[in-house]
Amino acid sequence: MASILKMHFEEKRKRLVESLKDRGILTKPEVIKAMSVVPRHMFVPKDAESSAYMDSPLSIGLGQTISAPHMNAMMCEYLELKEGEKVLEIGTGSGYHAALCAELVAPENSQNPGHIFTIERHKELVENAKKSLKDTGYEHKVTVIHGDGTLGYPEEAPYDKVLVTAASPTKVPVPLRDQLKDGGILCIPAGSKSFAQNLYVIKKHGTDFKSTKITGVRFVPLIGKYGFES
Repeated sequence: MASILKMHFEEKRKRLVESLKDRGILTKPEVIKAMSVVPRHMFVPKDAESSAYMDSPLSIGLGQTISAPHMNAMMCEYLELKEGEKVLEIGTGSGYHAALCAELVAPENSQNPGHIFTIERHKELVENAKKSLKDTGYEHKVTVIHGDGTLGYPEEAPYDKVLVTAASPTKVPVPLRDQLKDGGILCIPAGSKSFAQNLYVIKKHGTDFKSTKITGVRFVPLIGKYGFES
């Protein structure tokens, strides 16, 4: 029964990936592989497993969501993740996106594995994500931290890439920009607390930051000292 269920989910995952490729959202071979490998159904609540491979966000409790797969794919591609890189993620949520990033920076049998540091403000989600990452074999590639993500994580800075999975105010949190390496990339949704948000890709060159607006999005708000008030 377990093997039949596994095959069922694998087939659904394969169809999702093919759909994202057909729509031109998934284009990079390494991201296609990551999306094909990471079991999204193991990062959602049990009662949402049957919907895990629909291209839509799903509730994970506490007013938080796991992003739609097309958004995970887009952000991974825009970040240009490479093997060996150190990545900071703000907003662990379910842990799924951190696992995708881990596949890209620390693939199996890597001789130069990178690492993901991810911060979540909800303690319950921290524990849930840790369990899901352990169950899927990513616990040694991802460090989950309970705290205010708008402060970043200076203990491990600077980072090659910074990924934010909640909508920031228009002014990007200064600590996240400061903790980015020269030549690094920050991918972040920003705008209002509820609507009129856009996804931005920001590239750091010395003391300059070049920002490119990608598309309109809708994310839960980024709460914290440099974000919105709860």
